[in-house]
Amino acid sequence: MISLPLKEMSRAEKIMALEAIWEDLSRNEARFESPAWHQEELAATEQRVKSGKEQPVDWEHAKKQLRRQ
Repeated sequence: MISLPLKEMSRAEKIMALEAIWEDLSRNEARFESPAWHQEELAATEQRVKSGKEQPVDWEHAKKQLRRQ
């Protein structure tokens, strides 16, 4: 088991750790199959965007916002 000093890490450090883990996982994305509910959520999000109820946010901008919180 891997143990991280989460209580000692800042929010920014935790987000950077998550990003590093996600980057590693995404290198082998062909090995993973998305659950069925992902497609349902994507369709619902697409509908909200088309109806103007939701606006897309650039991922880099979203990460900066999260780091400021």
